[in-house]
Amino acid sequence: MRPDDFPEIRALPLFRDMAEEGFHALMRGAYVQNFPPQVDLIREGEPSDFLHVLLDGLVELFATWNGRETLLATTRPVTTFILAATIRDAPYLMAARTMTRARVVLIPSEDVRAAFDADPAFARAIVADLAQSYRSVVKNTKDLKLRSSLERLANYLLREQRRAGAAPAFDLPFDKRRLASLLGMTPENLSRAFKSLQAYGVATDGGRIAIGDQADLERFAKPNPLIDDRST
Repeated sequence: MRPDDFPEIRALPLFRDMAEEGFHALMRGAYVQNFPPQVDLIREGEPSDFLHVLLDGLVELFATWNGRETLLATTRPVTTFILAATIRDAPYLMAARTMTRARVVLIPSEDVRAAFDADPAFARAIVADLAQSYRSVVKNTKDLKLRSSLERLANYLLREQRRAGAAPAFDLPFDKRRLASLLGMTPENLSRAFKSLQAYGVATDGGRIAIGDQADLERFAKPNPLIDDRST
């Protein structure tokens, strides 16, 4: 790794409070790779040999079963994935694939576990990261089980709007086929849901979303921080 890459990684909450010696020991075994779009980074069921840190680009986390595939999450920089498998020394439960060009740091899982044992600050940061991931899974499960598909789409659009700085118009981060999978819908159901949301002021032009009546959409969606605030 180039020393120029260190500050981005060091700034992550996971590594921020590590002892300097321990951090540089991790980086000595790490390396950076650039990947084009649609490259498999991790295969479901394989040993967790590396902790991945996404520096640039978008990565999708997905799973397959019996000929079916579903999108579980998307990862944006700068963040790690998949930490739980690394700490447990267990097979990956998800696969990972680049959605765009991506720059990824690969840190040997064995080194991460050694640092966990040796550095209390790093160990606390890992526990905090895993706790956050667990809470995100609970919120996502509540979203899937408590809301209709139309309510899930409405709240997803409100979350993406906040991510875009609360602008009345914004672009979806990926295509609608992936969005349907993420929301537990078929592409046909997603298309019907977008049409239904026109009654609440939502207009679409390809991947461009415009919210014409913010209050009406929020009255319908009923956003709840215990589901929709993915930062806590």
